[in-house]
Amino acid sequence: MKLEETKEKEGKYVQSLERALNILEVMAHEGAPITVTELSEKVGLKISTVHRLLATFAHRGYIEQDPDDNKYRLGLKLLEIGNAVLYFADIRIVARPYLEELVERCNETANLAILDDAEVVYIDQVESKNLVIVKMLAQAGNRGHIHCTASGKSMLAFLPEEKIDEILGKIEMPKFTNETITDPAQLKKELARIRQEGYALDWGEREEHVRCVAAPILNHEDRVIASISVSGPSNRITTYYMKHELVDVVKEIASKVSHKMGYNEEHLIQ
Repeated sequence: MKLEETKEKEGKYVQSLERALNILEVMAHEGAPITVTELSEKVGLKISTVHRLLATFAHRGYIEQDPDDNKYRLGLKLLEIGNAVLYFADIRIVARPYLEELVERCNETANLAILDDAEVVYIDQVESKNLVIVKMLAQAGNRGHIHCTASGKSMLAFLPEEKIDEILGKIEMPKFTNETITDPAQLKKELARIRQEGYALDWGEREEHVRCVAAPILNHEDRVIASISVSGPSNRITTYYMKHELVDVVKEIASKVSHKMGYNEEHLIQ
């Protein structure tokens, strides 16, 4: 590489920041408290330089020093940042292979949805490979009602009680089919069942002859962040198929995605 190219590449980075990040990476790799002398040797910097960087990190909470032995360890501020990374991980990237797995196992359309205030937003979809494909409202980019979709109900059920009341208090609940729940009290009973059993059903509540099974995706804070679902025509998604096969598969896949998003419990699979 030419000298000019080397200087240009080096000029893109801040040397002091490179050194600071190297210290954090070495400490993370060590996995145990370490002295400034040991750290100096491992990162190849003068003790005085390492000490100044450690003092800055400690001031901001990224590193802590044990007053008994003067060793340094990683601070809780880094855990806070790590949790933020989990929270902002693109759920679409994480969930995409699981949507594909759902289609492979069920041969029906798989959907990924999130909540935007009191509306369902479909952010990804993998279509069924069936020769007869039913076009549904649940398509990537579309919005849906929270009270009459399996995706919406599965997320609504796992919100805090006060948030549920807030949403139900401000939304309209229009009737689309004979199956649509339009009474808030009846919907709350259904939400209680969903919380207990870990899944939601749509018996054609938004679109006649279209059925859906959905389960929530939870993150490391046990907070619902999305839902994953399978939908298709009622002539293929029969009552027996929904309850005896699809429910277990959808819950299993939702649990896998939840685990990827930092959720560690196993109670989604019953």
